[in-house]
Formats: sequence, C-alpha cells, structure tokens
Amino acid sequence: MTRVTGPRTWWDGPLDVEGLALQAVAAVADALGALTGKPDRYAVSALATFAAFNSLGHLRVDGRSPRGFAPLSGFWPTRDGWIRTHGNYPHHRQRLLSALRLDPGLSDDDAVGQLSAVLHELPGDEAERAIQAVGGIAARVRTPDEWAGTAMAHAVADEPWIRVEPSSGAGRSWQTRSSAWAPDGDVFRPLTGLRVLDFTRVIAGPVATRVLGALGAEVLRIDPPSLPELMDQHIDAGFDKRSALADLSEPAVLARVRELMAEADVVVSGYRPGAMARFGLDAATLVAEHPHLAVAELDAWGPAGPWGGMRGFDSIVQAASGIATIYGSGAGERWRPGALPCQALDHATGYGIAAGLIRLLAERRESGCGGRVHMSLARTAVELMGLPVPEVTGGPAAKSGATSSPEPALRSKTSDFGVLEYVPLPLTIDGELLDYRRPPMLPGSAELAWR
Repeated sequence: MTRVTGPRTWWDGPLDVEGLALQAVAAVADALGALTGKPDRYAVSALATFAAFNSLGHLRVDGRSPRGFAPLSGFWPTRDGWIRTHGNYPHHRQRLLSALRLDPGLSDDDAVGQLSAVLHELPGDEAERAIQAVGGIAARVRTPDEWAGTAMAHAVADEPWIRVEPSSGAGRSWQTRSSAWAPDGDVFRPLTGLRVLDFTRVIAGPVATRVLGALGAEVLRIDPPSLPELMDQHIDAGFDKRSALADLSEPAVLARVRELMAEADVVVSGYRPGAMARFGLDAATLVAEHPHLAVAELDAWGPAGPWGGMRGFDSIVQAASGIATIYGSGAGERWRPGALPCQALDHATGYGIAAGLIRLLAERRESGCGGRVHMSLARTAVELMGLPVPEVTGGPAAKSGATSSPEPALRSKTSDFGVLEYVPLPLTIDGELLDYRRPPMLPGSAELAWR
C-alpha cells in the first residue's frame, strides 16, 4: 500500500473528501510501482494533495487570481426547492437563458435578476427538464435518498469506480510504432517516450493528462477551434503539454488526426458519451482499429441510465447526487445547499483515469495489447459518499476539529502567459515532490504532429 506522509485531515465537512483525494493519488502511485517494479520509491504527500485538488484556486498568473464561477453558475431557489446551473462557457450560458425564454444578449446583471425570477416560479423538475432539453447544464438539488431512488443512481452503482478492460488477443504482435514503448527504468519520468492524444476539457480529463505529461509522456492536447477553453483552466491544466486545434468535421483534418492515432500509445477523451463516435474516435472503434492503444473515456454520468448521454460538471453532479444537500447550511427558510471544499469529483476522477491507464500500460508489456479505461463523475460521487468518515482528534465525525487551510508549497515558472505560481503534483519520488518540466503553451500554438 502506498505510503502517505502528512496530516490525514485538513478540510471541515461531513464527508471524507481527504480520503477520496488520497485514495485517488495513491492509485497513481500504486500503478507506477506496478509499472516500474519499484513501489517503494513512490509516496503521496497529504499537504501537496490538499493543494493539488484546488490547483486552479492556487494558480497565480503574474499575481492575478483565476476567475471563479460565472454569474449564471450557481444555486437558485425554485418553487419547491433548489436547482444548480452551469453557465461558465458562453454556449452553455446561451442555452440556459434560451431554455427559459430569456434573451441571451442580456447583461450579466440583468440575466441574474431575470433568471432568478423565472426559476423561483418553476418546479425544480420542470426547470431541470427544460434546460437539459436544449443542451443546457442544470440539475435539481436532490437529497441522498432522492438520488438513490433514481434510475441514474442504480445505473452508476453497478459500475466499478475505475473500470479497466484490457483488450483481448494476448500474444498477438501489433506492428506499430507504439507497441515497442516500454519504461526505460527512470522512476521520475517513467512514461518518457509515451505518446498521448488528449481530447479533454475543463478539469477531470486535463488533470489526468497533466499527470501523464509530468511523468514524461508527450501529450498533444487537441481542441475544437469553435469552442475555446476558459483561459485560466487551460493554463492550470496545460503544464507538460502541447496545444493544437482541429476541426474534426473537416475530412483532411480528421484524416490527419487518424494518422496521429496510429503512432499514439494513449488516447484520452472527456466528451459526453457518443460525441466522438460520429468521427469514429470512440473507445470501441479505436481499440478495434489499433489494439495497442490504451483508451480512456470519462464523462459526467456514465454510459448507461437516463442521463447517460448528457453533459455535466462536478458542481452539477454534486447537486443531483445529494452532496449539495449534505453540505447545506441554515434552517427553515434560511437553508441553502452547499458544495465540497474543492472540485474533488473532477480531480479524483482525473487521478483515477491516470492510474487506470498506467495499469493498462503495465499489462501491455506482456500482452502487446492496450484496452479501455472508463470513469464518471457520478460514480466518483458514489465513491465519496460511501467512504466512512474518520474520527478526528478534538472533534466529532463531522471533522469540526480538522486542520484548516494549510499553506501550499508553490512553485514558479515563466511562461507565455507571464510568471506562473502553481502547485506541483502531490506524488513524491524518493521523498521529492514531482514538478512539471514545461509551462503551458498558448492555445493552438502546436502543429498536429508529434515532436
């Protein structure tokens, strides 16, 4: 079992968020031990994990703090409860307002007032359905019992937290460039020479590929030119990656991406289920065409259940699954839902995806075959809510005596965005925290090519 150094608790709250965080990072350390055969070299820093699970919050760009949630992202009272919306991206903001017959051209101040008034008159279920029907992002705030009674909760509960499925065909020889990759004995950068295609956005997927990049992999992130990433998120998750743009609807561009696939070792996709299938880039197709590939897919709700094909974010899953109710505060008319102390579902899923992929790569040395990894934010929420809350010295199981706000150990790099202050990875190798090699690049500054 991976060694953990530092305090066991640091966040106040009724759920064992620390336990989830340490479990996720330890999964990466355990996988690295299996890959390199040197498990004693890897450990987890608890204080660095505290900082890494809020890496965006600790990021500073020339001294500037990142932007928080947009004005239309948050909790809103409805006629019979609460709903949580997500409007950080312009297209999600537009869909949210359009779903409720509001003008997408409203200023933020006017939009907040009108959105609040409309939602206050609607039942939560009706508002949720209306927003979701047009591709908007929202979920009614449910209690844990309400969530447990849904078909979506039953579908998620049947899934393992990290699903790892090696490809069949052990012993077959795949004459591809990547089938020859193997760790070279470097415990600090054991993925050196590995090629990763990164089709992820927001937090969870980019965290996974950021881990792979820090461990030595060549990561090429590909974004659609029509949907730019939020800049602070791009910076925070962009260490040890190159950034390219590709419109997959253009046949020549898609053909070029397919050429890169044949020379890749790993593909990670964070789009909703089915989104990449129209390009033939879904996991099932990729492992059939390129059996050496290790392909990871992550999403909000998983592939099954009534919400299996829908978009979602960490905050929305918290609302739907009962976490927002568990973290609620106040009484009577003053009660309002709450949130985890960080985007823990995103980060834990990201580290879990990295761990699953490293496990597959360890197995590929023997079989020559890759396989598939799958995780969902909703299943990570189930994992969190199922963890027993430890007793804390000086406080009850609710952790009122937990250590609060330890100071993170920040590092600094000069980048195209200015001087960046950031937190390194929470993995220690021979007692030393693993730092990134390169700062993030400007979006779209790389060619669609390997180094």
